[in-house]
Amino acid sequence: MSTTALDTSVRPEDRFISAFEVNHGEALNGTNASIAKQREEAIERFADLGIPTNDLELWKYTNIAKIIDRPYTLPLGEAEASVDESDIAPFLYDDMDAHRVVLVNGRVDEALSDIGDLPSGVVVSSLAQAGKQHPDVVEEHYGKYADFEDEALTALNTAFVQDGAFVYVPSGTVVEKPIFFLHITASEQDLLLQPRHLFVAEDGAIARIVEAQHSLTDAQTFTNTVSESFIGEKANLEHYLIQDQGLSASQVHTRAAQQKDDSVYTTITGTFTGDVVRNNVNIEADGSFCESNMYGLVIGKDEMHVDNHTFMGHVQPDCRSNELYKHVLNDASTAVFNGKVFVSRGSQRIDAYQQNDTLVLTKDAEIYTKPELEIYADDVVCSHGATTGQIDEESLFYLRSRGLSERRARILMLQAFAQEVIDEIQLDSLKEHVAERVRTRFSSYFA
Repeated sequence: MSTTALDTSVRPEDRFISAFEVNHGEALNGTNASIAKQREEAIERFADLGIPTNDLELWKYTNIAKIIDRPYTLPLGEAEASVDESDIAPFLYDDMDAHRVVLVNGRVDEALSDIGDLPSGVVVSSLAQAGKQHPDVVEEHYGKYADFEDEALTALNTAFVQDGAFVYVPSGTVVEKPIFFLHITASEQDLLLQPRHLFVAEDGAIARIVEAQHSLTDAQTFTNTVSESFIGEKANLEHYLIQDQGLSASQVHTRAAQQKDDSVYTTITGTFTGDVVRNNVNIEADGSFCESNMYGLVIGKDEMHVDNHTFMGHVQPDCRSNELYKHVLNDASTAVFNGKVFVSRGSQRIDAYQQNDTLVLTKDAEIYTKPELEIYADDVVCSHGATTGQIDEESLFYLRSRGLSERRARILMLQAFAQEVIDEIQLDSLKEHVAERVRTRFSSYFA
């Protein structure tokens, strides 16, 4: 694996522009000129936008510039086989029978992957391989849903894209087993990674995708991920993301999805560790009778900073959306929630629900929350809200009066608070893993 060290003597924007010019050929250019052209346009747009600062409203509470302004190394070329089966064993979920793909530092490691027998026509591979073997699908969907015109880090990812995950489920196909992408970071160097994912579920297709992020290093890393999903007419796609890379890992993870008529898309994010974590989830219901679901659970500790930004775009009538994000913040952890539900003119009969609830356990923990509705139609049922508080002392007293210790009572109350999101996980093996991770964390709060 070749690498390029970013020049820290110049401002961060110039470092990336220079690295792009030097390493122009070390990228995913596809089988035609369209991706290469997008990369040229993206680096120009990044140069115009610059790295986001706190002066921008959407980045008001998250100083991502501080995280990016570090002496990272960009990995280039083919990944080295530095990870073996024993390394990934602790991160494999018990009882999950899945099509497994392992990505090491953003690149698919075929030796560690176990895709198994897939239904006819289904493709699970690296994005680089898909660009060669399925250029028509990539050409149709790549770069169509994650817009880099106003998002500098999406532009940066587009400019430097090399590899990532690819899933294609043809019309009418049901993938019974979940598709499990295990992301492993492994390096003694401070790395900046920029994986790119593309998930396509055509008309009537049904699939579940699970992504889990873990690390084998204590080095400082920054991962700038962009994931695009297309959910065709009457298709159903569930997308789970577990963020647990450790306290020295930072990331911006952008998910952009487009839905067609009668489709269902569900995305659930569980964040357990990280230095600075920013999640952008953007869904466009570009069809009637769509159902869109966004759920998130943040279990904060130490000085974690987790920022969830969501956008639910209703641009067609007769759709419904559900959104629930919950935070439990301990120590000096910080959470940000900014969610917008947008209903365009003419998109009547929309039923949209949005809620953000937070428990703050210490005086040093902080939450900044801003739920938003922007509605241009009059025949809608839309609601939004946010609550912030501490453990209810009356409920605590009730549990203790029934014989529970104070420690056990507090843990049970926190578990009940988080359970509403956990219950939305439809995959039993994953649900049990998340529930156990939550129990372990809450137990550590009151050790």
